[in-house]
Amino acid sequence: MMKNPERDTREHILITGEQLCLQKGFTGMGLSELLKTAGVPKGSFYHYFPSKEAFGVSMLERYYTQYDDRLATLFGCDCGDAPHMRVIRWFENAVEQFQLQTNVTGCLAVKLSAEVCDLSESMRTSMEAGSRKVVEHLAKAIEQAKQSGFLMPDTESHSLAQVIYSLWLGANLQAKTSRSAAPLENALAHVKRIFANIPA
Repeated sequence: MMKNPERDTREHILITGEQLCLQKGFTGMGLSELLKTAGVPKGSFYHYFPSKEAFGVSMLERYYTQYDDRLATLFGCDCGDAPHMRVIRWFENAVEQFQLQTNVTGCLAVKLSAEVCDLSESMRTSMEAGSRKVVEHLAKAIEQAKQSGFLMPDTESHSLAQVIYSLWLGANLQAKTSRSAAPLENALAHVKRIFANIPA
């Protein structure tokens, strides 16, 4: 399969930028630092991205597309387990990732969520669109759990999915602040309690 040099260069810039943003945040990542680290001239950057903000939007879109694919695999897995266990497993993955990476999170959504919302409307919109997809995956699993008898019939799947996503995001931010997995572990315990009253 033949490589596309233009696409490869654009992808390389996006990957490099994501790694720098995970370390320093979006505002902390200078354009000159990005170009130097990526080994590309300024002209190449502006060939693909008209501005740093446009680069940020593309970076977020790329991140959320890949994350959506991972969630589709996780929540679409027909492993014979109960639907609610996929939600718990998603939360457990966050705890495991934090413990592996300590205070350096590998989640761009967590890193930039508080930073860019007031900084850039287009980046905020990209994050909101990506977050909606995460909630949709959660809501689908919760609805399946409800239909299978693992939740009360009057459970509002989308509302519960939004609450669980908010728990996940908030716990990740608190874990970063405290440099401790305790907020994530406590949030995970709460999510498990939500599904605790399941039929035998």
